Amino acid sequence: MTRLKVTLTKSPIGCSENQRLNVRGLGLRKIGKSRVLENTPAVRGMVKKVLHLVTVEEVQD
Repeated sequence: MTRLKVTLTKSPIGCSENQRLNVRGLGLRKIGKSRVLENTPAVRGMVKKVLHLVTVEEVQD
């Protein structure tokens, strides 16, 4: 199964509350930090909402 490596590249300071909550829900707190998450529809939906703030890479197990 593939996983997604999500890295926060921009600050969510000027964004809406929902976008800030999505960044927090992905486990991202500081710029430059990454998380490796399961590739599920819920995670992909959260990433899609904040795609302008993060970079995404696919990682094989």
